[in-house]
Amino acid sequence: MLLHLETKPVKTQSESMAETFLKITNTISISESDIEERFVQAGGPGGQAVNKLSTAVQLRFNPRDAGMPERVIVNAERIAGSRWTQDGNILLQVTNHRSRERNRIEARERLVEILKKASAPPPKKRRPTRPSLTARKKRMDSKTKRGSVKKLRGRVSSD
Repeated sequence: MLLHLETKPVKTQSESMAETFLKITNTISISESDIEERFVQAGGPGGQAVNKLSTAVQLRFNPRDAGMPERVIVNAERIAGSRWTQDGNILLQVTNHRSRERNRIEARERLVEILKKASAPPPKKRRPTRPSLTARKKRMDSKTKRGSVKKLRGRVSSD
C-alpha cells in the first residue's frame, strides 16, 4: 500500500510554508502535524544494534483534534479496539522492520487503513423479500408429490 502525500501551501504570519497532508479518502485528509511519532528501542532479535538504536515507532493520532467527523471517530474507536487509548488517541506501535523509516511508513499505512475503514459508508440495510406466487405453488406441488410418494410406502393390505 502506498501512501499519498499532498502538499498544500499554508501561509503563516511572515512566510509561506508547505504543509504536508496524508490522504485518507477523496474528502478526508489529515495534516502531518496532527500525527505524533516517537521512536523507541525495539525488543527481540537483532544483536547489539537492538540495544543501541531506537527503530520501533509509536504513532499517536487524535481524530478529535484533527477535526474528523463524529461518525468517523466513533467507527475508528470500534475498529482500533485496544489501540484506542482513554485519551481518545489511536496508538500504533510498529517493530516489524529493522529500519526506522520502514517502521514509520508501516505505522502510517496502518493508520490510513483504520481511518479508511472508519470513513466507509455504512452497509445498506437488507430488505427481506417474499417468494413469488409461482415459487410458492411450485414448492407446495413438490411437497404434495413427495408426500404421496411416502404414502405409497405403507403396508400392502390383503383384500
